[in-house]
Amino acid sequence: MSDTSTRPVVEICGGEAGAEPVRELLPARTVELGGSTRVRRLLPTLGRRMVGAWCFVDHYGPDDVAAAPGMQVPPHPHIGLQTVSWLLEGTVHHRDSLGSDRLIEPGELALMTAGRGIAHAEQSPDPHAPVLHGAQLWVALPDGARAGDPRFEFHADLPVVTGRGLRATVLLGELAEAVSPGRVHTPLVGVDVELDAGADVVLPLEPDFEHAVLTVSGAPDVDGVLEPGSLCYLGCGRSQLRLRAGSGSRLLLLGGVPFGEEIVMWWNFVGRSGDEVRAAREAWQAEIGGTGPARYGAVTGYDGAPLAAPAMPPVPLRPRGRTR
Repeated sequence: MSDTSTRPVVEICGGEAGAEPVRELLPARTVELGGSTRVRRLLPTLGRRMVGAWCFVDHYGPDDVAAAPGMQVPPHPHIGLQTVSWLLEGTVHHRDSLGSDRLIEPGELALMTAGRGIAHAEQSPDPHAPVLHGAQLWVALPDGARAGDPRFEFHADLPVVTGRGLRATVLLGELAEAVSPGRVHTPLVGVDVELDAGADVVLPLEPDFEHAVLTVSGAPDVDGVLEPGSLCYLGCGRSQLRLRAGSGSRLLLLGGVPFGEEIVMWWNFVGRSGDEVRAAREAWQAEIGGTGPARYGAVTGYDGAPLAAPAMPPVPLRPRGRTR
């Protein structure tokens, strides 16, 4: 899933992160994707743009799609990032310009590295499950990796850490010596944490990382109760995190070494300058219009037209710090 808005916000990211633990609730805004799916956009948000290299967090559902088409996101481009598709309920059909064609089920990792350029589409299959619930996450690629070859990884078997009242699936990075097979380019972690009713557990954390938790169901206690659909930024300097749950709860733990590079994120592009983003947009428009070379490539098998890029904003796109 990606940003299908015709008026995307200019996202300016990078800079320093504080070295102390904090507890900061980040507000969500509702975004329509292609007229088919409504999401809660939790990152980037006003005042905070990144958590480690995680630069984009959408949470959607649980939605009743029994009588609806479900997710329908046409072919669109990416540069300079990795997409992490994580389903909690339902099924999504991923297709990309590398020829990848894969049904994604809950508990399976779809990791797409855009590098210098890729196109993909995501849609609910027909027929599809009655409920759709999941998260779409982006990871910014560092300068040394962002112009590399695009690739797609699919991992059906991910490492799991268990304990009394705990089941934690490691999407990316490492938790308690359980290491994900997904390839990353900066030190980071992504974990799906399921808590039974009455659970009281402590997770080990890397103190050099900054962390955040996204509550996807229930109301876990993370230094205070978190409501479903909320993102709580925890800062740096924590070596452990205590999680408690009066009833069953589920959350995503995201973290990483603070990303030291300044970036510009606009529409579906992560670049280093406004000129780079503008050139990426122009290349996509020329490609889908038949007037330019195939930088991104065609997505075969999708029944519909690719997504046209919105107009560039009237203000210059400049890289700045993490907060404003």
